[in-house]
Amino acid sequence: MFEDGEDRMDAAEQPAEHSPHAAAEAFSAIACDGEVDDETRLSAAEQLTALDPHAAAPACLAIACDREVGDEVRLSAAEALAAVDPRAAVPACLAIARDGEVGDEVRLSAAELATVHPSA
Repeated sequence: MFEDGEDRMDAAEQPAEHSPHAAAEAFSAIACDGEVDDETRLSAAEQLTALDPHAAAPACLAIACDREVGDEVRLSAAEALAAVDPRAAVPACLAIARDGEVGDEVRLSAAELATVHPSA
């Protein structure tokens, strides 16, 4: 039905004004879809954060914990999650900080973010 993640994003953005719930569901599906490219997943999670911060937590967590996603995108997802639900961000930050395949600077940033709200 859709050619790529961008087509899905365009389709999800259309009902945002008229049906925020439908748009949130579409953005969540995109953000959690491991077949979609990293940047599109992150963009969907960010859109979801604006529409429904509570629903954004699982999407951001899915991106942050996905070892197939690029380091910076994983960290950005954890930061987006921390902005709406700091406690929910702790497991995402720890997943990044403990991943030896992630670059040192990103791991350090994730660890620092986790210490801002350590009680998960």
